[in-house]
Amino acid sequence: MSKPIVAVVGRPNVGKSTFFNLLTGTKKAIVEDTPGVTRDRIYAETDWNGREFAVIDTGGIEARTDDIILSQMREQAEVAMDMADVIVFMVDGKEGLTAADEEVAGMLRRTGKKIILLVNKVDKANQLPDTFYDFYNLGIGEPIPISSANRTNVGDVLDDIVASFPDGSTEKDETIGIAVIGRPNVGKSSLVNALIGKNRVIVSPIAGTTRDSVDTPFRWEGREYTLIDTAGIRRKSKIYADVEKFSVLRAVAAIERADVCIVMIDGTAGVTEQDKRIAGLAHEAGKGVVICVNKWDLVEKETNTMKTYTQVVRSELPFLGYAPVLFISVLNKTRLRDVMVYAEAAAENSALRVPTGQLNSLIADAMMMQQPPADKGRRLKIYYASQIGVKPPLFSFQINDRKLIHFSYNRYLENRIREAFGFDGTPIKFVFREKRKREQ
Repeated sequence: MSKPIVAVVGRPNVGKSTFFNLLTGTKKAIVEDTPGVTRDRIYAETDWNGREFAVIDTGGIEARTDDIILSQMREQAEVAMDMADVIVFMVDGKEGLTAADEEVAGMLRRTGKKIILLVNKVDKANQLPDTFYDFYNLGIGEPIPISSANRTNVGDVLDDIVASFPDGSTEKDETIGIAVIGRPNVGKSSLVNALIGKNRVIVSPIAGTTRDSVDTPFRWEGREYTLIDTAGIRRKSKIYADVEKFSVLRAVAAIERADVCIVMIDGTAGVTEQDKRIAGLAHEAGKGVVICVNKWDLVEKETNTMKTYTQVVRSELPFLGYAPVLFISVLNKTRLRDVMVYAEAAAENSALRVPTGQLNSLIADAMMMQQPPADKGRRLKIYYASQIGVKPPLFSFQINDRKLIHFSYNRYLENRIREAFGFDGTPIKFVFREKRKREQ
């Protein structure tokens, strides 16, 4: 299940970016006392009381304007609201209710989404300004006084946000989500069309044709899938139009929704810096990954071309050592079945659980074969290991001292686990917890 999404919307300069930074513990949103500073949505992940969710900060909405920038900001916010599970509507308690607030409220009511109305810049919740009560006239629920700057009532607001998320206990969805990601014009839409056998997605040689993520449900060998064709992710310096900024966020959100990401690389161009960035997004999100080198029919071949190219991919994307590398031609429909075979395997391995007894036997054997690192006469001890999560597989190790963990031994343990249990196509993650001294 993907993380719920919270969109923070409102007029310019009401404090949305400050609230975003507070929720996410970042300074990704620009904070400046000038209307319209945040001109693109900004996306970050956070958690509250153990519930993870994503937050989108938006440019301020001007419901009616001829100003091009403000008009584009409104369009951004509309896309964010469409993506969101919960919408936080922020207004200015010092300035009071405005006609623009009323028009924005009208936009929000039409979404049918859960709306939380925050009256910001109320420094003392027990001393509400006279203007506060005017916000009841918006008709979208009880206004909540807060101060993002002073963190007043923010904890209560987070409780309300988390309580408003869709119930995660609904019937389990067995559909495998596959996001096709990559730079513009590497053949993503063509791959989707080839796999489903229909021209469901627009295919064009013009880079950037796919502006939004397009979901296409289909059935393959008795199993249900959803293919998510994403807009090509461009370098920030190349993102001139706001519509391209929408596309980047759509792609990031598509990765979050997916079980497996197919990272497409143009075989004629090699692995670019942008390919590395896009692949890194999938890896950091903990998704299964299949690397597809497309346009292989256009690459001049020698005896070991495929082997040499694989080595290049591995050296350029060392963090994806677990991901299979396929060489395909969407145009000639070469090895397209392999794409689905490996994607399905990656999804299954991402959900794989290792029995605790087998895991601890493996770790004990691994420590006998290669002693854990030591420092100043004190050696790392691993008392117990267990798998505590899936998608991606997450392993917990109870140890004597975190300071004794070395990345090389971490990598050694990962390699042993992969040799024994597979996990091809999926990252695996470790957490190390110190055993209390009285338990050692």
